[in-house]
Amino acid sequence: MTTTTPTITSRAARARIGADVSAVAIAFALTAAAASADTTQTRFGYETVNGISTFYREAGDPANPVIVMLHGFPSSSHQYRNLIRDLSDTYYVIAPDYPGFGSSDVPSPDSFIYTFDALADHIDTFIEQRNLTKYALVMHDYGAPVGFRIAVEHPERVSALLVQSGNAYIEGLSPIVAESLQTLGLKRSPEVEAQTVANLFTVGALQWQYTHGTRNPEGILPDNWLMDFERVERDGVATIQLDLLADYASNVAQYPVWQAYLREHQPPVLVTWGQNDAFFLPAGAEAYARDVTDIELHLLDTGHFPLEEDGAFIAAEIIDFLGERGIE
Repeated sequence: MTTTTPTITSRAARARIGADVSAVAIAFALTAAAASADTTQTRFGYETVNGISTFYREAGDPANPVIVMLHGFPSSSHQYRNLIRDLSDTYYVIAPDYPGFGSSDVPSPDSFIYTFDALADHIDTFIEQRNLTKYALVMHDYGAPVGFRIAVEHPERVSALLVQSGNAYIEGLSPIVAESLQTLGLKRSPEVEAQTVANLFTVGALQWQYTHGTRNPEGILPDNWLMDFERVERDGVATIQLDLLADYASNVAQYPVWQAYLREHQPPVLVTWGQNDAFFLPAGAEAYARDVTDIELHLLDTGHFPLEEDGAFIAAEIIDFLGERGIE
Protein backbone atom coordinates (compact mmCIF):
# COMPACT_ATOMS: atom_id res chain seq x y z
CA MET A 1 0.00 0.00 0.00
CA THR A 2 1.40 3.37 -0.95
CA THR A 3 0.79 6.63 0.85
CA THR A 4 0.24 9.77 -1.13
CA THR A 5 0.12 13.38 -0.01
CA PRO A 6 -3.42 14.63 -0.45
CA THR A 7 -3.96 17.54 -2.78
CA ILE A 8 -5.80 20.46 -1.26
CA THR A 9 -8.59 21.47 -3.57
CA SER A 10 -10.55 23.74 -1.19
CA ARG A 11 -10.23 27.43 -2.09
CA ALA A 12 -10.85 28.34 1.57
CA ALA A 13 -8.15 25.92 2.72
CA ARG A 14 -5.69 27.35 0.21
CA ALA A 15 -6.50 30.85 1.43
CA ARG A 16 -5.95 29.81 5.03
CA ILE A 17 -2.55 28.33 4.21
CA GLY A 18 -1.60 31.41 2.18
CA ALA A 19 -2.62 33.64 5.05
CA ASP A 20 -0.65 31.53 7.51
CA VAL A 21 2.45 31.65 5.30
CA SER A 22 2.06 35.40 4.83
CA ALA A 23 1.65 35.91 8.57
CA VAL A 24 4.80 33.91 9.26
CA ALA A 25 6.72 35.87 6.63
CA ILE A 26 5.52 39.19 8.00
CA ALA A 27 6.33 38.18 11.56
CA PHE A 28 9.78 37.05 10.48
CA ALA A 29 10.39 40.31 8.61
CA LEU A 30 9.22 42.40 11.55
CA THR A 31 11.41 40.44 13.95
CA ALA A 32 14.42 40.85 11.68
CA ALA A 33 13.71 44.57 11.28
CA ALA A 34 13.33 44.99 15.01
CA ALA A 35 16.58 43.18 15.64
CA SER A 36 18.29 45.38 13.07
CA ALA A 37 16.78 48.56 14.53
CA ASP A 38 17.70 47.70 18.10
CA THR A 39 21.27 48.99 17.79
CA THR A 40 20.51 52.22 15.92
CA GLN A 41 17.53 53.24 18.03
CA THR A 42 18.46 55.57 20.88
CA ARG A 43 18.43 53.83 24.23
CA PHE A 44 18.36 55.40 27.68
CA GLY A 45 19.85 54.27 30.96
CA TYR A 46 21.44 55.16 34.29
CA GLU A 47 24.92 54.32 35.51
CA THR A 48 25.68 54.69 39.21
CA VAL A 49 29.02 56.46 39.59
CA ASN A 50 30.25 56.91 43.16
CA GLY A 51 26.67 56.75 44.35
CA ILE A 52 25.38 59.29 41.79
CA SER A 53 22.80 58.08 39.28
CA THR A 54 24.13 59.29 35.93
CA PHE A 55 21.73 59.40 33.00
CA TYR A 56 22.94 58.61 29.49
CA ARG A 57 21.71 58.20 25.93
CA GLU A 58 23.31 55.63 23.66
CA ALA A 59 22.82 54.19 20.20
CA GLY A 60 24.67 52.00 17.76
CA ASP A 61 26.48 48.70 17.98
CA PRO A 62 28.96 48.64 20.90
CA ALA A 63 31.32 46.70 18.61
CA ASN A 64 31.68 49.80 16.41
CA PRO A 65 34.14 52.66 17.04
CA VAL A 66 33.05 54.76 20.00
CA ILE A 67 32.07 58.43 20.20
CA VAL A 68 31.54 60.01 23.63
CA MET A 69 29.52 63.23 23.53
CA LEU A 70 30.10 65.83 26.25
CA HIS A 71 27.44 68.52 26.51
CA GLY A 72 27.64 72.19 27.41
CA PHE A 73 25.87 74.77 29.55
CA PRO A 74 22.97 74.99 30.15
CA SER A 75 22.00 71.84 28.28
CA SER A 76 22.39 68.08 28.65
CA SER A 77 22.66 65.06 26.37
CA HIS A 78 19.39 66.34 24.87
CA GLN A 79 21.45 68.67 22.69
CA TYR A 80 22.87 65.59 20.92
CA ARG A 81 19.51 63.86 20.33
CA ASN A 82 19.71 64.16 16.53
CA LEU A 83 23.46 63.68 16.19
CA ILE A 84 23.21 60.43 18.14
CA ARG A 85 20.63 59.16 15.67
CA ASP A 86 22.59 60.34 12.62
CA LEU A 87 25.82 58.61 13.68
CA SER A 88 24.40 55.38 15.09
CA ASP A 89 24.59 53.42 11.82
CA THR A 90 28.37 53.66 11.83
CA TYR A 91 29.37 54.32 15.44
CA TYR A 92 28.53 53.42 18.98
CA VAL A 93 27.56 56.74 20.53
CA ILE A 94 27.06 57.51 24.22
CA ALA A 95 26.21 60.87 25.81
CA PRO A 96 26.03 61.21 29.62
CA ASP A 97 24.50 64.03 31.66
CA TYR A 98 26.82 65.58 34.23
CA PRO A 99 25.77 65.58 37.91
CA GLY A 100 23.36 68.48 38.38
CA PHE A 101 22.40 68.50 34.67
CA GLY A 102 19.68 66.90 32.61
CA SER A 103 18.27 63.71 34.12
CA SER A 104 21.25 62.85 36.31
CA ASP A 105 21.13 63.13 40.09
CA VAL A 106 21.63 66.52 41.69
CA PRO A 107 23.84 65.79 44.70
CA SER A 108 24.16 68.51 47.30
CA PRO A 109 27.30 70.66 47.12
CA ASP A 110 28.02 69.25 50.57
CA SER A 111 28.55 65.80 49.02
CA PHE A 112 29.77 66.72 45.51
CA ILE A 113 31.99 69.75 44.92
CA TYR A 114 30.90 71.33 41.63
CA THR A 115 34.14 72.11 39.86
CA PHE A 116 35.30 71.18 36.38
CA ASP A 117 37.89 68.86 37.91
CA ALA A 118 35.07 67.02 39.68
CA LEU A 119 32.90 66.82 36.55
CA ALA A 120 35.82 65.45 34.55
CA ASP A 121 36.67 62.87 37.22
CA HIS A 122 33.03 61.79 37.33
CA ILE A 123 32.70 61.38 33.56
CA ASP A 124 36.09 59.66 33.36
CA THR A 125 34.87 57.10 35.90
CA PHE A 126 31.60 56.76 33.97
CA ILE A 127 33.56 56.00 30.79
CA GLU A 128 35.72 53.42 32.58
CA GLN A 129 32.70 51.73 34.14
CA ARG A 130 31.22 51.44 30.64
CA ASN A 131 34.46 49.69 29.57
CA LEU A 132 35.23 52.21 26.84
CA THR A 133 38.95 52.15 26.10
CA LYS A 134 39.15 54.02 22.78
CA TYR A 135 36.88 56.86 21.75
CA ALA A 136 36.46 60.11 19.89
CA LEU A 137 35.25 63.03 22.00
CA VAL A 138 32.55 65.44 20.91
CA MET A 139 33.07 68.56 23.02
CA HIS A 140 30.72 71.55 23.16
CA ASP A 141 31.09 74.48 25.58
CA TYR A 142 31.54 72.90 29.08
CA GLY A 143 32.30 69.67 27.24
CA ALA A 144 35.69 71.08 26.26
CA PRO A 145 37.08 71.55 29.80
CA VAL A 146 35.63 68.18 30.78
CA GLY A 147 36.94 66.45 27.67
CA PHE A 148 40.40 68.03 27.68
CA ARG A 149 40.98 66.97 31.27
CA ILE A 150 40.10 63.40 30.29
CA ALA A 151 42.28 63.57 27.15
CA VAL A 152 45.28 64.86 29.10
CA GLU A 153 44.84 62.02 31.59
CA HIS A 154 44.37 59.32 28.93
CA PRO A 155 45.85 60.51 25.62
CA GLU A 156 46.19 56.95 24.34
CA ARG A 157 42.42 56.48 24.51
CA VAL A 158 41.40 59.47 22.36
CA SER A 159 41.04 58.69 18.66
CA ALA A 160 39.90 62.20 17.65
CA LEU A 161 38.49 65.47 18.97
CA LEU A 162 35.24 66.75 17.45
CA VAL A 163 34.95 70.32 18.70
CA GLN A 164 31.87 72.55 18.63
CA SER A 165 32.40 75.92 20.31
CA GLY A 166 34.71 74.16 22.75
CA ASN A 167 37.30 76.75 23.69
CA ALA A 168 40.95 76.15 24.61
CA TYR A 169 42.52 79.51 23.73
CA ILE A 170 42.47 83.01 25.23
CA GLU A 171 41.56 84.42 21.82
CA GLY A 172 38.26 82.55 21.93
CA LEU A 173 36.95 84.26 25.07
CA SER A 174 34.21 86.75 24.23
CA PRO A 175 33.55 89.91 26.29
CA ILE A 176 30.61 88.07 27.92
CA VAL A 177 32.86 85.30 29.22
CA ALA A 178 35.65 87.70 30.15
CA GLU A 179 33.21 89.79 32.19
CA SER A 180 31.94 86.68 33.97
CA LEU A 181 35.51 85.74 34.87
CA GLN A 182 36.05 89.22 36.32
CA THR A 183 32.79 89.39 38.27
CA LEU A 184 31.57 85.97 39.36
CA GLY A 185 35.03 84.45 39.40
CA LEU A 186 36.78 87.23 41.33
CA LYS A 187 34.13 89.30 43.09
CA ARG A 188 31.38 86.85 43.94
CA SER A 189 28.65 88.43 46.05
CA PRO A 190 24.87 88.09 46.48
CA GLU A 191 24.40 91.04 44.12
CA VAL A 192 26.66 89.54 41.44
CA GLU A 193 24.96 86.16 41.80
CA ALA A 194 21.48 87.68 41.42
CA GLN A 195 22.56 89.56 38.31
CA THR A 196 24.13 86.43 36.83
CA VAL A 197 20.92 84.46 37.39
CA ALA A 198 18.94 87.23 35.66
CA ASN A 199 21.41 87.36 32.77
CA LEU A 200 21.76 83.63 32.16
CA PHE A 201 19.08 81.52 33.85
CA THR A 202 15.71 83.07 32.94
CA VAL A 203 13.57 81.69 30.13
CA GLY A 204 14.32 84.72 28.00
CA ALA A 205 18.06 84.51 28.65
CA LEU A 206 18.15 80.80 27.80
CA GLN A 207 16.14 81.41 24.64
CA TRP A 208 18.63 84.09 23.62
CA GLN A 209 21.54 81.66 24.10
CA TYR A 210 19.94 79.24 21.64
CA THR A 211 18.74 81.76 19.06
CA HIS A 212 21.35 84.52 19.03
CA GLY A 213 23.35 84.48 15.83
CA THR A 214 21.17 81.88 14.10
CA ARG A 215 19.97 82.26 10.53
CA ASN A 216 16.40 81.37 11.44
CA PRO A 217 15.58 81.93 15.13
CA GLU A 218 11.99 80.76 14.57
CA GLY A 219 13.33 77.39 13.47
CA ILE A 220 15.06 76.62 16.78
CA LEU A 221 13.10 74.12 18.89
CA PRO A 222 11.69 75.89 22.00
CA ASP A 223 11.95 72.59 23.93
CA ASN A 224 15.67 73.38 24.25
CA TRP A 225 15.41 76.40 26.50
CA LEU A 226 12.16 75.35 28.17
CA MET A 227 13.71 72.03 29.28
CA ASP A 228 16.89 73.78 30.40
CA PHE A 229 14.86 76.31 32.39
CA GLU A 230 12.91 73.54 34.10
CA ARG A 231 16.19 71.86 35.06
CA VAL A 232 17.80 75.08 36.32
CA GLU A 233 14.68 75.88 38.36
CA ARG A 234 15.11 72.78 40.55
CA ASP A 235 16.06 73.41 44.16
CA GLY A 236 19.74 74.20 44.52
CA VAL A 237 20.62 74.00 40.82
CA ALA A 238 21.13 77.75 40.35
CA THR A 239 23.73 77.68 43.13
CA ILE A 240 25.41 74.69 41.48
CA GLN A 241 25.59 76.52 38.16
CA LEU A 242 26.98 79.61 39.87
CA ASP A 243 29.67 77.43 41.48
CA LEU A 244 30.69 76.13 38.06
CA LEU A 245 30.72 79.59 36.50
CA ALA A 246 32.87 80.80 39.37
CA ASP A 247 35.25 77.89 38.70
CA TYR A 248 35.53 78.66 34.98
CA ALA A 249 38.80 80.51 35.56
CA SER A 250 40.35 77.11 36.35
CA ASN A 251 39.78 76.19 32.71
CA VAL A 252 41.59 79.27 31.43
CA ALA A 253 44.50 78.38 33.69
CA GLN A 254 44.58 74.94 32.04
CA TYR A 255 44.72 76.26 28.45
CA PRO A 256 48.54 75.91 28.23
CA VAL A 257 48.28 72.30 29.45
CA TRP A 258 45.64 71.45 26.85
CA GLN A 259 47.62 73.13 24.09
CA ALA A 260 50.71 71.15 25.09
CA TYR A 261 48.63 67.97 24.91
CA LEU A 262 47.57 68.87 21.37
CA ARG A 263 51.13 69.59 20.26
CA GLU A 264 52.54 66.41 21.79
CA HIS A 265 49.87 63.88 20.90
CA GLN A 266 48.47 65.41 17.68
CA PRO A 267 44.93 63.97 17.77
CA PRO A 268 42.91 64.55 14.58
CA VAL A 269 40.69 67.58 15.22
CA LEU A 270 37.45 68.46 13.46
CA VAL A 271 36.13 71.92 14.38
CA THR A 272 32.53 72.90 13.54
CA TRP A 273 31.95 76.27 15.20
CA GLY A 274 29.22 78.88 15.05
CA GLN A 275 30.93 82.00 13.76
CA ASN A 276 28.21 84.14 15.41
CA ASP A 277 28.73 82.55 18.84
CA ALA A 278 28.31 85.19 21.55
CA PHE A 279 30.39 83.24 24.09
CA PHE A 280 33.34 81.76 22.19
CA LEU A 281 34.73 83.65 19.23
CA PRO A 282 35.87 82.21 15.86
CA ALA A 283 39.45 83.10 16.79
CA GLY A 284 39.27 80.31 19.35
CA ALA A 285 38.36 77.87 16.59
CA GLU A 286 41.12 79.05 14.29
CA ALA A 287 43.72 78.84 17.07
CA TYR A 288 43.60 75.03 17.07
CA ALA A 289 45.57 75.10 13.81
CA ARG A 290 48.59 76.44 15.71
CA ASP A 291 48.97 73.23 17.68
CA VAL A 292 47.68 70.37 15.50
CA THR A 293 48.53 69.50 11.93
CA ASP A 294 45.61 67.16 11.16
CA ILE A 295 42.78 69.65 11.46
CA GLU A 296 39.62 70.46 9.53
CA LEU A 297 37.82 73.70 10.37
CA HIS A 298 34.30 74.84 9.48
CA LEU A 299 32.99 78.21 10.64
CA LEU A 300 29.23 78.00 10.27
CA ASP A 301 26.75 80.84 9.88
CA THR A 302 24.97 80.14 13.14
CA GLY A 303 25.19 80.68 16.90
CA HIS A 304 26.37 78.93 20.04
CA PHE A 305 24.53 75.65 19.38
CA PRO A 306 25.53 74.80 15.79
CA LEU A 307 23.75 71.44 15.84
CA GLU A 308 20.38 73.19 15.95
CA GLU A 309 20.76 74.60 12.44
CA ASP A 310 23.59 72.58 10.91
CA GLY A 311 23.20 69.18 12.52
CA ALA A 312 22.95 67.23 9.26
CA PHE A 313 26.05 68.93 7.88
CA ILE A 314 28.02 68.29 11.08
CA ALA A 315 26.99 64.62 11.18
CA ALA A 316 28.13 64.14 7.58
CA GLU A 317 31.43 65.88 8.30
CA ILE A 318 32.06 63.69 11.34
CA ILE A 319 31.41 60.51 9.34
CA ASP A 320 33.71 61.67 6.52
CA PHE A 321 36.42 62.97 8.86
CA LEU A 322 36.61 59.83 10.98
CA GLY A 323 36.18 57.53 7.99
CA GLU A 324 39.08 59.14 6.12
CA ARG A 325 41.27 58.39 9.14
CA GLY A 326 40.16 54.77 9.41
CA ILE A 327 37.99 55.38 12.47
CA GLU A 328 34.92 53.53 11.20
